[in-house]
Amino acid sequence: MKKLTRSLVVMGTLVFVLAACGKSATTTESSPGAAAGSVGIDSTSKELTVYTALEDDAIKNYLTGYKKKYPEIKINIVRDSTGVITAKLLAEKDNPQADVVWGLAATSLLVLDQNKQLEPYAPQGVERVLPEFKDKNVPAHWVGIDAWETAFIVNKTEMEKRKLPIPESYADLIKPEYKGLITMPNPSSSGTGFLTVSGLVQLEGKDKAWDYMNKLHDNIAMYVHSGSKPAKLAGTGEYPIGISFGYCGLQEKKNGSPVEVIFPKEGSGWDVEANALVKKNTIKEVSKQFLDWAITDEAMQEYNKNYAILAIKTDASKLPEGYKVDPIKQLIKNDLNEAAKNRESILAEWDKRYNTKSEPKK
Repeated sequence: MKKLTRSLVVMGTLVFVLAACGKSATTTESSPGAAAGSVGIDSTSKELTVYTALEDDAIKNYLTGYKKKYPEIKINIVRDSTGVITAKLLAEKDNPQADVVWGLAATSLLVLDQNKQLEPYAPQGVERVLPEFKDKNVPAHWVGIDAWETAFIVNKTEMEKRKLPIPESYADLIKPEYKGLITMPNPSSSGTGFLTVSGLVQLEGKDKAWDYMNKLHDNIAMYVHSGSKPAKLAGTGEYPIGISFGYCGLQEKKNGSPVEVIFPKEGSGWDVEANALVKKNTIKEVSKQFLDWAITDEAMQEYNKNYAILAIKTDASKLPEGYKVDPIKQLIKNDLNEAAKNRESILAEWDKRYNTKSEPKK
């Protein structure tokens, strides 16, 4: 299995989608990257609608600094899983409600960009963002903030009761002794689920990956609609093995759950949380202001409390508690453009094969 090298191909998209209530004054200025006069600029609105897939517990902490700096701005947060937010944005193409997208998977933003739903914008300080973490167009169509990766969250107490070893690899997960003990996210609704499935396809190639997932399916108790839920289920012991992501498992451990966070020996699939400006007839100036703030050192320090891989490296950057080695060495070689290109076909095939074990949608 190939590991990620310095030529790490990372694509991250962070889009803030903010909808204004009522009419605002606008100018006829054109936004960066658009044809002159084609996009109006609303310079008076003080309200934003933000679409995000960031974790609920993180959003409040992340926004503390922004609200202190811009107390006059009303932010309407629309939060859901990656798949739901992506589907919502696609459905709203002809009548976009969001102003910006914040912390959505880069693979989803790439799909939106292919669908011509992103407005080019280079936020202040974008030159500090590592090249692998932002769009190569000038101005950029999306800008990443951090990356997250597949991990196994395993309840040690429950495994000891069953006299079972803790799985260390993807290969371990298909052993018969783990039948019915595993949950993982549905990739149609969860970004963590998609990066895991897409990662397996890039690791093994399509045929071997689907053959592997057939065997894994035999051991799956349930597919859930949240990337964090398998970690929480492992924490309670209801299902002792959860395919989730590293940070969520470390939070479970920090909160006292008897879990170990295992990064698979073969390497972890991964994606980038990124931001972008939604294409609309009129762009709010405060949308750009928010995207500027979202890559400041202050914001990066908050992201770093949850994620080890940041889009901007500073002297203050550090490994969050629980990470023992540089997580970049754990990441597989991953072409996010290819993942976005194949997203619909991968999800259609996955649904056809495995969706019968998915939990009901609420």
